[in-house]
Amino acid sequence: MNREELMQEFRNRFHKEPANIFFCPGRVNLIGEHIDYNGGRVMPVAISMGTWLAVSKNTDGIIRFYSLNFPESAELHLQSSYSKTGSAWFNYPLGVIDHLLQDGHTASGLDMLFYGNLPVAAGLSSSASIEMLTAFAMKELFALNISRKELAVMCKETENRFIGVNCGIMDQFAVAMSKKHHALLLNCDTLEYEYIPFEAGGFSLVIIDTCKQRMLADSKYNERFAECGAALRLFKKELPHVQNLCDISMADFELYKDIISNPVLEKRALHVISENQRVKDAALALQTGDLATFGKLLYASHASLRYHYEVTGRELDTVIDFCRGYKDCLGARMTGAGFGGCAIALVKERTAGDFSNSLESYYARAIGYPPKINFAEADEGVREIRF
Repeated sequence: MNREELMQEFRNRFHKEPANIFFCPGRVNLIGEHIDYNGGRVMPVAISMGTWLAVSKNTDGIIRFYSLNFPESAELHLQSSYSKTGSAWFNYPLGVIDHLLQDGHTASGLDMLFYGNLPVAAGLSSSASIEMLTAFAMKELFALNISRKELAVMCKETENRFIGVNCGIMDQFAVAMSKKHHALLLNCDTLEYEYIPFEAGGFSLVIIDTCKQRMLADSKYNERFAECGAALRLFKKELPHVQNLCDISMADFELYKDIISNPVLEKRALHVISENQRVKDAALALQTGDLATFGKLLYASHASLRYHYEVTGRELDTVIDFCRGYKDCLGARMTGAGFGGCAIALVKERTAGDFSNSLESYYARAIGYPPKINFAEADEGVREIRF
């Protein structure tokens, strides 16, 4: 769907012109998985797929939520606060509006029509895309003095408190702050960040959707969050100065791991601490143009997520097993929370078509249906689409 088609859908539904159109991308995380809520470093990129919002103010005192992707809609009278309603999609923008109102900002009635081309529950941050899209639109529509960084923190808090998912800051920060042709190296504890050029000359960034959805709030995501907290409490007995698992070096992990008698907690901590180091190594590899090392780190990340963090599953592992045997694939790993969703791969451009066809056949034989494959580039963060 293009901009004109979205505008026409808005006209058909609300019988007026949209005042603004905004776009917020999804994201893939190149490396650094399940460490954003452990104070680690991550390396996401925004992608060209995402969510659009056509919107106009109204004088009815009603906030109307409609989407071209979902049958559910809502028309709510403007009030001082709201609460979550079931599992409907509009809880994400509603939670953002509630947060802004709780912070003392004012709003008017709104007519809102959303459309997205991100697969839902696939690990490409469709929820963060909707949240940040709503927050940025509110900032622009009501001239709110809030920075993009502050919007990212606010949207993360919305997901934690209003939606009930213990996510970290990465997704919201990535879709707010990303820069075209760059990866975003983010310290999730301090929110310090830098841009690292990501133009994989001669290689394509491939996104492989396993077509197995996972409901993040209902998955074992929150369980992993709790396990990491339990491991941290044990380490703090010997390392009282650490605030997050990612503050612990691999050397200290080896030195003090015997304090953790639970083998499951030890595996969880091993993934977190080693993954944080892999992100540092991956940043150096990109900065020096060493894509071969970068690819090996992708494979190592997936292996840790598979065996230590146990969040991959048959579908994702099938994709990575194929990639390991494909000579023109430099590296691959799951991206996102896991339990289904998407993987990424770096594949030579000249054989990307063969890679796609071969993977589809391999995956269909193993799983029973084909994956969905897209090619992506690092894109800009949330923005207004000018008419």
